Amino acid sequence: MVIFKSYTVINTFSKLSQKSVKLDTYSIPPLQLRDEPLANNSIEAFNGYFEMVPALSDALKHEVYKLRYQVYCIENSFENPDDYPDNLEFDEFDEHSVHYLIRHRKSGEYAATVRLILPDANNPDKLFPLEIHCEIDNIAMMQLIDRQHLGEVSRLCVSKAFRKRKNDPQALVTNDSDPQDFFSLDERRTFSLISVALIACTVKASYENQIHYSYGSMEPPWFRLVSALGINFKKIGPLVDYHGERWPAIIKVTDMIDSVAKKNPDIWHLLTNNGAFLQAKHYNSQQY
Repeated sequence: MVIFKSYTVINTFSKLSQKSVKLDTYSIPPLQLRDEPLANNSIEAFNGYFEMVPALSDALKHEVYKLRYQVYCIENSFENPDDYPDNLEFDEFDEHSVHYLIRHRKSGEYAATVRLILPDANNPDKLFPLEIHCEIDNIAMMQLIDRQHLGEVSRLCVSKAFRKRKNDPQALVTNDSDPQDFFSLDERRTFSLISVALIACTVKASYENQIHYSYGSMEPPWFRLVSALGINFKKIGPLVDYHGERWPAIIKVTDMIDSVAKKNPDIWHLLTNNGAFLQAKHYNSQQY
């Protein structure tokens, strides 16, 4: 159980609350180029090879769970495969989560997935995974957050086949083996954008579901990489062993978007689809 200094999760946040698949019907438009595109038309190239797909149907959610089983149980041994005899990795939080897939157009294979866990409407005090597995000691910050607008970015993973080569300075996801010969050089150059596209999916999900703050359990290398992009998660507790060493962290969605816009406008255009995602629902950035 998560440890708060002088507070429990439920007491702290309950007080605050008082205060058939058709892949061509997905709702996210392709990532768009602005007037000054990324080098080598990276966004346009990414759109040519990949599409972002919200997993709205049972069949697409099945693909989510299948890919997670491959990454979490087979490729990384984060979870015990024997616990998932159907070769589908899922848990109790999936019922109140928004799921996305990244689909490789040419092969039809799913390259990556992510979920945004939403508050449980039937149990507003239900703990998030980070609250269960981590120690949170930044009480002052957490007291300011309404749990109705709190989510958790979780199960962000990329299939081994779509990770870039080790020591590639442009890669957000690395692995020790070379990409398969199946992929062209131009395709492989877009692989580093897959993780950014997953973050873009969570941005859209946050705006559509009125999520103002997001938890994330961050591996130290990932923490440094996203910070370099202007995505500044705040650590709220010590390192824990949770699928490897991770920091419990949190970010305000509007602060992330504003910070990325100042530090790396190209990444801002990628994360927000030229600002289109931000228009999904009007978002009051001054509320918190």
